[in-house]
Formats: sequence, structure tokens, C-alpha cells
Amino acid sequence: MALTSADRCDRCTAQAYVRFHFPEEQELQFCRHHSLKYEDALLDLAVDVEDETHLINARPSESSA
Repeated sequence: MALTSADRCDRCTAQAYVRFHFPEEQELQFCRHHSLKYEDALLDLAVDVEDETHLINARPSESSA
């Protein structure tokens, strides 16, 4: 399932752009900063990773208009 603006980083509550899936339907969501920080350890355990970091700054926010 695609990440939305309502999905938040499990570490700092910024918008999540990466979701790590683990066995038994467990998951963690992270902003780009924290996904990079924990990536090495999590990749060894994850069964799947959704990375939507290509969407960062893909379209201007409404506040920038």
C-alpha cells in the first residue's frame, strides 16, 4: 500500500517515505533521514521495503504557492 502524507516516521514523526516490512506482518516507517540511519541493520531483517523517496519534492506543497 502506498505511503501517504498521513504516514509518519516511527522515530521523529516527519512524513514517512520508507516502510520496512518484517515477518508476521510487522512494519516500521521512516522519513528519509532515519531510513538511511537504520538501513543497514533493518535490511538484514526486512522481507520487503517500500521506498518512495523519489516523491520527495516531486510536487510543490500547497504552502509554497
